Amino acid sequence: MSDFFGAIWWFILTLGVLVTFHEFGHFWVARRCGVKVLRFSVGFGRPLWSRLGADGTQYQIAMIPLGGYVQFLDERESEVIPAERERAFNRQPVMKRIAIVIAGPLANLLLCVALFWTTFLIGLPGLPAVIAEPVGLAAEAGLHEGDRIVEVEGRPTLTWSNAIMPLALGAIDRRPITVTVEDDQGRLSRKVLALDRLAADFDQADPLKAIGLSTIIAADLPVVGAVSRGFPADGKLQTGDRLLRIGAQPLARFSEIPAALKREASGGQPVTLELQRGGQTLRQTITPRAVEVRGQTVWQLGIAPHLEVTMVRHGPIDAFRASLLETAKQSREMLGFVARLVTGKASSKNLSGVIGIAQVAQSEAKNGASSLLWFMASLSLTLCILNLLPIPVLDGGHLLYYLIELISGRPVGERVLIAGQYAGLLLLTGLICLAFYNDIVRTIS
Repeated sequence: MSDFFGAIWWFILTLGVLVTFHEFGHFWVARRCGVKVLRFSVGFGRPLWSRLGADGTQYQIAMIPLGGYVQFLDERESEVIPAERERAFNRQPVMKRIAIVIAGPLANLLLCVALFWTTFLIGLPGLPAVIAEPVGLAAEAGLHEGDRIVEVEGRPTLTWSNAIMPLALGAIDRRPITVTVEDDQGRLSRKVLALDRLAADFDQADPLKAIGLSTIIAADLPVVGAVSRGFPADGKLQTGDRLLRIGAQPLARFSEIPAALKREASGGQPVTLELQRGGQTLRQTITPRAVEVRGQTVWQLGIAPHLEVTMVRHGPIDAFRASLLETAKQSREMLGFVARLVTGKASSKNLSGVIGIAQVAQSEAKNGASSLLWFMASLSLTLCILNLLPIPVLDGGHLLYYLIELISGRPVGERVLIAGQYAGLLLLTGLICLAFYNDIVRTIS
């Protein structure tokens, strides 16, 4: 239950910040263009908090935290007294209206760069792109356990987060991908993943598995990375201990521990652990704790694996340069994914909605401030790009109308505007429902 409310909290906080910046972009430019702002709302529906500012704008936080809006003085929505007609949005020259509309997505873009810059200053932890035992296409390409992916198609990959997206897009396109790997001796070599041989119906939700790659071999070494308080291992095992055997069962991998505990402690009896600590071989007797997981008894010591973490950190100037490069990289990848989604190459199962955002926000918050800021930066960029899509009811739809007006010299007709609004709402509602359905299925499975 705490996870449920935690996810809601981080969702509201994350989306609230991004929406506030987006709407502030509209608000700030509108005010400088001489447009009167009637209401600045974070959220939809009934106001939970409201205040009338000295500038005549009603500021409010509303019940439904799924967006926000800025309401301008507009003759198409209500009667405007003659003295204020020049401050109405619909009376503004088309270039001013374009500037006001595009200011929201640009605010999200600027926020994205600022958040990436802050993250690079703090330091972003990541897992190095070291592979476990490859199978399938990865094994056929000549990759080996312990190889580290340092480049994908010529682009550096310091961590798995840099490698996953280009590999996923290559898999969706089903085209060969060249990767540069470094073996445990430090030797570099280029390998070609024949992704054109992937089955047409491969699971796009898990592209690494389809390719035959498994992540983080370092995490599968039987080395203790953390000990949970109150669990059986508390006070008996320490961070850095390397487990050699549980009872009579020798250990080569961390992932072998659950099966070994099941064999050795099935009756609830104590087990003897042989381990290495500081060059010494020690033995500890521990009684594992039985926990019911999905109807099965699982024996736990209360330990987590050791993760080899790469910290990506820069000084102020280099961090700014890196933030611009990361924004450009993610923009290319996002636009590429949208194009593949429209053409049918990318599966609609990849879409995620409010549940997915809430779950990821909570997960990144647990990983630390830099991980949460990185997620917020990526989400801010997503809001920027999606809002610029030429779909009526979105900023991109309004920009399309204004560009038509700029070219033709006259506004788009009222009937076309109304029809576009209905079509846009229908499309947007369908996408939201599809994303929500995907979240439900993903959560259940």
